[in-house]
Order: sequence, then C-alpha cells, then structure tokens
Amino acid sequence: MPSHLFADRPAQPPEPGTVDALISQTRRLRGEVDAVRRDAATDEDDPQQRWQRALCDLAVHQLDDLGAHLGQLRAGVPAEIAPGTDGGPEAESDAGTSFDGAFDDALTTDPGAAYGQAAPARTGSLLSRVGSAEWNLLTDEVSWSEELYQIFGRDHESGPMSLDEMPSMVFAEDQSVLQGMVTDCLIDGKPIDGEFRIVRSDGRVRTVHMTGEPVLDTDGCTASMWAVLRDVSELRRSQRAVRESRDSLERSRHIEQTERRVAVELQEAVLPPWRGSLRFAHDGPAPLDVAAHYLPAASTGLIGGDWYDALALPDGDALLTVGDLTGHGVAATSSMAMLLGALRGMAVAGIRPGALMGHLNQLLETSVQPALGSAMCCRYDPVAQRLTWAQAGHPAPLLFRDGTGHVLRRPEGVLLGATTGAAYGEAETPLLPGDVLVLHTDGLTRGSGAAGAFGDDTGARRLLALGPRLAGARDAQDGVRAVVEEFGEEQREDDACVMVVRVGH
Repeated sequence: MPSHLFADRPAQPPEPGTVDALISQTRRLRGEVDAVRRDAATDEDDPQQRWQRALCDLAVHQLDDLGAHLGQLRAGVPAEIAPGTDGGPEAESDAGTSFDGAFDDALTTDPGAAYGQAAPARTGSLLSRVGSAEWNLLTDEVSWSEELYQIFGRDHESGPMSLDEMPSMVFAEDQSVLQGMVTDCLIDGKPIDGEFRIVRSDGRVRTVHMTGEPVLDTDGCTASMWAVLRDVSELRRSQRAVRESRDSLERSRHIEQTERRVAVELQEAVLPPWRGSLRFAHDGPAPLDVAAHYLPAASTGLIGGDWYDALALPDGDALLTVGDLTGHGVAATSSMAMLLGALRGMAVAGIRPGALMGHLNQLLETSVQPALGSAMCCRYDPVAQRLTWAQAGHPAPLLFRDGTGHVLRRPEGVLLGATTGAAYGEAETPLLPGDVLVLHTDGLTRGSGAAGAFGDDTGARRLLALGPRLAGARDAQDGVRAVVEEFGEEQREDDACVMVVRVGH
C-alpha cells in the first residue's frame, strides 16, 4: 500500500480557493453552533436540556477538529517531509508544531479565527493532540513528532517508544487491540485504524485513535510502519455525554409515559363512567339532565387533578360537584381520587355542602401529599326545586334562564388546604324548569395569555354569550358540546372540567 513517505509521484495539492471556502463555511458554522450552545438553557434537572447542550458541545468539538484539519490542508505538505527530503523526527516535529500552533493560537484568542494563518505553538492545543510516528523495521529507528510526546506525557530524554514498549502504557484490556493492529499491518499489510486507552506517567488516562499503514521498499516488502495518533479523549467524552444525556432523556420520557398511563387509568376509574346525558332526581317535579366533559391541558402531557361528579343521594336529592387540585400526574390524580371518595361518602351520609367543604379542607390539610384545591359542592332538592351550594376558592356556577345567563354570587370559602379551621358559607338558588346550570373548573376560562393569568373575566363573558345556544340545546350533552366547541381548541395551561345541568319540566 503506498505511503506518504513512498510515492511514485508527488501529491497534487487541492485548489487554495476550494480550501478557503471550506474554512470559511466551517468557521461560520462553528460560530453559529457556539452561539446556540451559549444561548442554551442550563437546567441540570431537565434531561432534554442536558441532551441538547451535550450535542452542542460535541458539534463544537468536531467542528474544531475539522477546522484544524482544513488549516493543515491549506498550509500544504511541510517542506521538511516533502518527497525526496529527510522525514526524520525533527522534520515531523516542526511540521506538527506549525500546524498545531496555528489552530491553538487562534482558538485561544478568537474561536472563529481558528481556521486561519499560522501562529506560535501553545502547549495543550487541540492540534497538539495529533502526532505522528514511524517505526523502521530494518534499522530499529523510531521517529516521534513533538505532539506524540505530549499525548503520551513522555519527556524527550526518554526518547520515543518502540512497538514492543508501547503496550506498557496501554490498558490491559486494550493491549490485544494494539497488538492486533500492529500485527495486521506488519505481516498482512493492512492499514491501521483503531483506538486504545493509555495511562500516562502523570496518571492521566487518554483515549488514542491510531491510523497508519506499512511503508514498502522497492521490492514490495514492509520496511517500516508509520502512523498518525490522535488524542480523542475530549471527543469521546463529549460523545459519551451525548449518549448518557440521551439515555437519561429516554428514561425520563418513559417515566412520563408510564406516569401518564397510570394517571389516565386512575382518572378513568374514579370519574363517573357515564357518557352522554344522565337524569337525576326523578321523583321530583323538575328532574335534572346532566352531562360533563374533561378537557386535558394543551401545554403538558400529564393528567391533572380536576374532577366532576353527579350522584343520586338516598334522600332523593342530587349531588353535583366539580373541583381542581394543584399539580399533575399520579400524585394529583390519587389525591383527587381520595378527595372525591370522601366527598361522595359524606354527601351520602347527609352532610350539607358548607360542612362538607370544611371536612374536605381538613382532609387535604392532613394528607401525606399536601396540595391546594378548589371545589364546588351543590345539593339539589327536586321537590323544593332549590339548589344549595358551597364553594372553596372556586368559580361560581352560571345560571341561564330563557337564554340569558348570569354568574351566581359566591358564598364565603377559601381554597381547600390553605388554612386551618376555615369556615364555608352556603347559598341557596331556586331553579325553574328549563333553567340551565353550568359548573366548571377555572382551567376552562383561564387562557394561556397574560390577561387570563391575572383574572380577566373574558372567559366568563364568553360562557355567558353561549346562552342562546344552551337554551336551544336538545339536552345537557348538546350543551356540553357547545361549550367544548367554544373552548376546546384553546392552548390551556391547565386541564379543565365542565358540567351542564338542565332542569326538566
């Protein structure tokens, strides 16, 4: 196989203009990637951000290497090792210093200028991690470039290492790799291309990538072996960081998917299984037609702690409730399940809405998973056609009569879990046949904009504007459909529930 030290004709250098264009493109790309890296967020707790930053670091590292190689290509073959000249160790050292120093000086002062003209060498540069060597099989002479001494952490007084000595610095498990490459090259004439790890005299571990080929004499026999050795420790470290951050991101996504599945299953198990409209309080003159719907948040894939429920009570009354707990995922959903179960039990036991809110506040306050929540509990008496309700920091119901709606005045009530011993008032509202009641959590009308975040009542006004459609709806389910069509496509920051209740004739 021909070698750079044994050729029948001189190598043809590339056109300078072509190399200059490549250097300019690489320089520009390197600057753009570096800008992305500087602007990238640095939240160590976010696996996706760690992965993105690791990719940027790897890209910059590889572009640095590419720019360095292009700089050497632009400089051309050093005169000391041109065909027909002596290619001894001094010549190789000088050539490597000129090349390495050019890149390192530019990198130290201006990363974008790292692909330009030569400058004095600096120890520890990127290109000082690229060295060359030649082992002469006929004379046992060994030639090392200056950079190779730096890579191996070896002083000049010790001289270059022979092929027999090199394994003494190589990891035990990597010695067979080096031995196999050298044997294949010297005996079978195969090119060298592989990596191994070394332990320098100062104890530092480096990863070295070695490429090379045999140098043939005039009879076609192997006279020597030359190689280029490159310290790729930083590059491999960057690649390993990308792999690890990617694995961490995949694990995080798997956990999120698992948590979402569990939360969805838990929510489906707890919320009422009915679809469409249900009728409650059949024994009274004004039974209820009830339908509800859950709307997930647009900004997160996790299920929240919103709930809705409608339940026929033993005394003939009907329980209507909606609520919302802070947080998302399994923790919020399990707390919601606990709270809704307690609410159902106390309502069946006959506890009135105001007292019921007080018990829920105490329950949430002493829970092992502290959280805040808003809730509304309504009890409808079909005989008296009266709605008794209490709320805990929750949006008030909207009452529509003859196509016109208004927001009911809220009784006193703070958020659940916010304070000890809170008292919750009750309000009573008479309902007439044909009335429509809309209960919802605040995620329905609180949009993603700044106005919604500061309590703008735009959402409530939009709900009230649905009065004519709700009055003309065939049933409660049709009313829910009208609300979802109005609000369902919005980019909500939180999930939401809506319940539509129609008073029958």
